[in-house]
Amino acid sequence: MDIISLAPEVAVLLAAAAVAGIVYTFASRGVEQAEARDTLRQVDGYDVAAAANAGIIDESDLEGSFISRIRSVMMGGAGDFGRRLTPSGYVDKVRQKFVMAGRDSTAEVDRFIAMRVFAIAAIPFVILFMYVWNPLGIEGMIRFMGTVLLLGILIAGPDSKLNAAVKDRQTAIMKDLPDVLDLLTISVEAGLGFEQALDRTIVTVPGPLSTEFARMLGETRAGASRADAMRSMDARIDISEVRSFVLAILQADTFGVSIGRVLRAQADEMRIRRRQLAQEAAQKAPVKMLIPMVFCIFPSLFVVILVPAMIQIMTGI
Repeated sequence: MDIISLAPEVAVLLAAAAVAGIVYTFASRGVEQAEARDTLRQVDGYDVAAAANAGIIDESDLEGSFISRIRSVMMGGAGDFGRRLTPSGYVDKVRQKFVMAGRDSTAEVDRFIAMRVFAIAAIPFVILFMYVWNPLGIEGMIRFMGTVLLLGILIAGPDSKLNAAVKDRQTAIMKDLPDVLDLLTISVEAGLGFEQALDRTIVTVPGPLSTEFARMLGETRAGASRADAMRSMDARIDISEVRSFVLAILQADTFGVSIGRVLRAQADEMRIRRRQLAQEAAQKAPVKMLIPMVFCIFPSLFVVILVPAMIQIMTGI
């Protein structure tokens, strides 16, 4: 029997299993929260805010409109269900990507895991939509390719969007890095200390890099050493140029080298690096333009130029 002919039956079974799993997850989460509330009510001085701060219950489940509470419970249940099914280390990798994207929040990670669960659960419904209901009336290879495209979006879409957010932030940091280093160099050579120069740079040049510098300064003022704070910043950004800058500053602190000279050398190197990246992008442009030219522009030109000639030749014959 053909595999494609079995798609509706398999999709029905998968849809039923997905619905059953989601209902079971939400029901178990509701039972757990009800048991937690009953237990806490037996304790003198029960306080919802204190319980929420302790992580026993989610205060957002008890406040807001009915729709927002239902949505919160659904997202939380899907997130818990996704954590149980995902391979070990996947959640940590997702959390690291969110940190690199500048969205260091546990709620963001839980929402992403929940969206992944909903996307996977929607796969059998997509198969049902394309092979059972088929409201568009498409058949054959077009229906198969459309199904594959929708399934690819559901499976790889969330990760692709997160990777794009990380890439965009790293690109913005790369663009700001030479200017920030120039301002740091000028400030240090004018007589300011390194931390005072960072303060001035953060105010003058807003952006993701300045945000990371501000966080680094906050960690040092909270009691962390400069080396640990800068290594943490390097781990959050994960760019080779920033890593080079961090290592240069740490070596200057270790060996007593003038920070002004180190910053001057780093600023010159980053300007050269930015120029090289721009030249590399310019060299790649003709190659990238070749694909749309070959598949889109050249066929149209051939039709416009050759078809009249072919008509004239055929008419003459």
